[in-house]
Amino acid sequence: MKFDVLTLFPEMFEPLKQSIIGRAEEKDLIDINLINIRDFSKDKHKKVDDTPYGGGAGMVMRPDVVYDAIQSVNEPNAKVIYLSPQGKTLTQKKVEVLSQEKHLILLCGHYEGIDQRVIDESVDEEISIGDYVLTGGEIPAMVLIDTVSRYVDGVLSKESIKEESFASGLLEYPQYTRPEVFRGIKVPEVLLSGHHENIDKWRKEQSKNLTLKKRPDLLKKKDKSN
Repeated sequence: MKFDVLTLFPEMFEPLKQSIIGRAEEKDLIDINLINIRDFSKDKHKKVDDTPYGGGAGMVMRPDVVYDAIQSVNEPNAKVIYLSPQGKTLTQKKVEVLSQEKHLILLCGHYEGIDQRVIDESVDEEISIGDYVLTGGEIPAMVLIDTVSRYVDGVLSKESIKEESFASGLLEYPQYTRPEVFRGIKVPEVLLSGHHENIDKWRKEQSKNLTLKKRPDLLKKKDKSN
């Protein structure tokens, strides 16, 4: 899986070099390529924005600069995604779909946004990570890379992906490890029994109960899809 990230602040992506995502890149399971949009500015001061036509607060990223940045990495099989609060919300189902792509180009906006003409011309899809506004698209891009990378073959075990929250439409069951007793609280007896059928049944019940308690909206969605 190849990620080309178009950004004004490539240094913000340093955290992705850590932990699971960092190891996946070291193993060549994923490729994260950072492209500085300022490199495509024809202005001697590397300016990439200008005042909006019609007036208003803030600045808008220029279409010519952004278009050239996209074209520098664009390929026939690439999908161009603009991280935008106006996009469709990123869900686990969307993550699974995106993980089937070979090449994602992630466009990170800033200021008041990007000139609409380059969005209409070059962007395949707009994606949001929630109904709130951030200062730029870098954090949403990192969220998307992290979530999608987990589904790339070899990054995680298939068992881990299958059992984690949202994979089945429910929250994941509670997890326990050593010590067996902590502050007077003992690990549930069923997990110590070695009876795999009973453990599986307990975990399924716990998933349903936790979802009902914390995210009942997920159960409603599950019922509608059945």
